[in-house]
Amino acid sequence: MSTTPEHVEIFDTTLRDGMQVEGVSATVEDKLRIAEQLDALGVSYIEGGWPGANPKDIEFFARAAVDLRLATSSLVAFGSTRRPKGKVDDDPTLRNLVEARTGAVCIVAKSWDYHVLNALGTTLDEGEAMIADSVEFLHGHGLRVLVDAEHFFDGYKHNPEFAMRALEAAAVKGASHLVLCDTNGGSLPHEVEEIVGAVKRHFRNDVTIAIHCHDDTGCAVANAMAAVRAGARQVQGCMNGLGERTGNTNLTTVIPNLELKMGFRCLPEGRLERLTHVSHHIAELLNRPLNPQAPYVGASAFAHKAGLHVSAIRKAKDAYEHVDPELVGNGTRFVVSEMAGKATIQAKAEELGLSMDGAVVNQVIDELKRLEHEGFHFEAADASLELLMRRAAGWRQEFFSVESMRVTTDEHRDGHFSTEATVKVWVGDDRNVCVAEGNGPVNAIDTALRSALSAQYPQLADIHLTDYKVRILDGATATGAVTRVLIDATNGKRQWTTIGVSSNIIEASWQALADSLVYGLLHSSK
Repeated sequence: MSTTPEHVEIFDTTLRDGMQVEGVSATVEDKLRIAEQLDALGVSYIEGGWPGANPKDIEFFARAAVDLRLATSSLVAFGSTRRPKGKVDDDPTLRNLVEARTGAVCIVAKSWDYHVLNALGTTLDEGEAMIADSVEFLHGHGLRVLVDAEHFFDGYKHNPEFAMRALEAAAVKGASHLVLCDTNGGSLPHEVEEIVGAVKRHFRNDVTIAIHCHDDTGCAVANAMAAVRAGARQVQGCMNGLGERTGNTNLTTVIPNLELKMGFRCLPEGRLERLTHVSHHIAELLNRPLNPQAPYVGASAFAHKAGLHVSAIRKAKDAYEHVDPELVGNGTRFVVSEMAGKATIQAKAEELGLSMDGAVVNQVIDELKRLEHEGFHFEAADASLELLMRRAAGWRQEFFSVESMRVTTDEHRDGHFSTEATVKVWVGDDRNVCVAEGNGPVNAIDTALRSALSAQYPQLADIHLTDYKVRILDGATATGAVTRVLIDATNGKRQWTTIGVSSNIIEASWQALADSLVYGLLHSSK
């Protein structure tokens, strides 16, 4: 007899809390695209921001009402309760929430007596009334009202009687969700489970209990799971663990944990396999590189290295992977380095769809060991590794061949330097010569090479370099040192890394750049 899994709602606050992390900013267009991705993933709620707080959020909600077509998710506007001693009818924050034209709103409320008495400078009775009046006003306008009980766990530990009064004030006036917030991220899982359990027993099923955690102790995901164990049925958090300070509950971790480990349903059927794609897409939109070791969605989450391990995983895959990576839209990768044995290379060849006999495998192993001794590091450059293996299997890239490349740098009278690159390439029988200036030699070479190839390969316009890293391998030789260059690139659908090594930094950069464009062209033609 099959049973339907119990549902845990996912409330995404990437567009509000996620924007509070240092170094992250999003345009209105970015926020609309992120909302579309979250809807495709199938989260229950998308918190869009604070209408009226700044021009960007004002524009976002105005455009969302017209341009955003959500099929699965509900858009939420965020705000706060009325002011102390104020009236709901003339409160600008509440008015902006009503005018945001969302079906649901989330308001933050003080549930810690310390905050009410000291931060707001008012009485506990007034603090309770602020919550009740605000919920009643918004509920009366036909809105679903979620209440973020700010610093709830600290408040409950200090004065549980008032913390519960704050929740009661929201519940009796029509709040649909009571959101218990670990605002400073200081609580631990056993505390969260105990306190959420007490709240759940008090309210039973009258309202939905939700959990909102910050990751200051590294326990946000564990705290959210503990809350669900105790009866919470909504989890709030951010994609990729974004959020102020150390971040919020990482939805890319907690969602598969709840679905695959605890048996709850968080997303519509078939949506979990979109998780990795959505995670990477949002990281790209925010120009915030994803941690490669992120659970479930990271590039290294199901990567395996070393011959003995790889030999074993080919025989018993589930012994080394706690879930099937395809369930979350990821995949198994075999990482190759000088430690590689035959099993590793054969597994990598199968992954790439290459047919390699024993002699070719041994040739690849010998070449890897030679190159890594020279300073190459293929574990960090999967794209260059793939090209090496394809060449060993008989493939030759026919996209272009380079006749020559030259870089010159001139100093002007004002002390500034200009760099110019000349690239001569053959594409079939066509000889193309291009000259380009750039912001340094690598940029100049990249611009010149792209110009030389753009007519025959317009898809190069979709390939962007996202990072350029240089490492000195033998610092004792000072400016004559061998350097390793790594270039990260993307075409919007996949990311890859290529490598170059030389005592001449321009040559090393050229090796990595040429491999990067060849790899991009190879996969854009498939």
